[in-house]
Amino acid sequence: MLRGGARRTALGLRTARALVAVGAAACWGLAPHAAQAAENGTGFYLLGGRGPMAGYLPPPGFYFESDTYSYDAKLDARRSLPAGGRVIANVRSQARADFLNGTWVTPWEALGGNLALGAVLPVGRVAVSAGVELDSPRTNTIIGRSLRDKATIVGDPVLSATLGWHSGKFHWSTTALVNVPVGDYRNGQLANLAFHRWASDLSGALTWFDPETGIDLSTAVGVTLNGTNHATDYRTGTEFHVEWAASKAITSALSAGIIGYHYQQVTGDSGAGAQLGAYKGRTTALGGTIAYNFEIGKTPISARIKVLREFSVENRARGTVGLLTVSLPLTVSR
Repeated sequence: MLRGGARRTALGLRTARALVAVGAAACWGLAPHAAQAAENGTGFYLLGGRGPMAGYLPPPGFYFESDTYSYDAKLDARRSLPAGGRVIANVRSQARADFLNGTWVTPWEALGGNLALGAVLPVGRVAVSAGVELDSPRTNTIIGRSLRDKATIVGDPVLSATLGWHSGKFHWSTTALVNVPVGDYRNGQLANLAFHRWASDLSGALTWFDPETGIDLSTAVGVTLNGTNHATDYRTGTEFHVEWAASKAITSALSAGIIGYHYQQVTGDSGAGAQLGAYKGRTTALGGTIAYNFEIGKTPISARIKVLREFSVENRARGTVGLLTVSLPLTVSR
């Protein structure tokens, strides 16, 4: 993605395609982290998953991406969290998961844009500890201490459909995600990677990318709509999220930049299980990213690291997000 002549320009364009190998699905997938308010402090949209080239849809073909995800967070001891039908406080959580992503960018067009279909499957280990369990948020009577739970789990799959357009240096797309509640949900337990509820996310993304200079400016905005977890009678409210990234190629293979996101729950939680009431939360995060693009044989591969730290937090845990993404095309139409 660099200045420097036809050869580097061609390499940059090829690298950009590898970089967004699963841009149609994985970067808009789900997350096991306690990164939001809502039930278990968790939402299925992967905050921080999108970044450089967020609006770019690669050429028709099949793509694979692996997102290795790390999240460590702590909830203020003065705050409570609804989890597994319980009310807990003094919470620490840790997630280590891999999101296996497959995308088919079809040769079909709709509304003048290219259509892509994808799926994400999360597998990982979640650990949650709580200093106390309360009987209700009103009395704050302690009924349990030093609660701990950890498990290796297969989460809910997420299906996606994307339309992408291109015009010069501008690339933009719209995406619909659906969380399918068939994962290994552990009813009554603190550690979960599945959500046991239908949910959907609608988003739009825009990228301005100059292959001559290697400058990439990208943003993505979306809304998450949640169904009811019937095991706990808990309905998470509607969630808003926006992500942004600015990056620059340093060499023909190496690029770096700054990234961030903002999350805000715009409607409250409801249902008999929402013992803490509306429990609307928000957070902002800033961080950095670095990517290295290379080839094995004739296959272009992109590896990217992201690290973000959350701040300005309300009604949720404060944590640090780490992501290692490796993406590659399996087949690309010529």
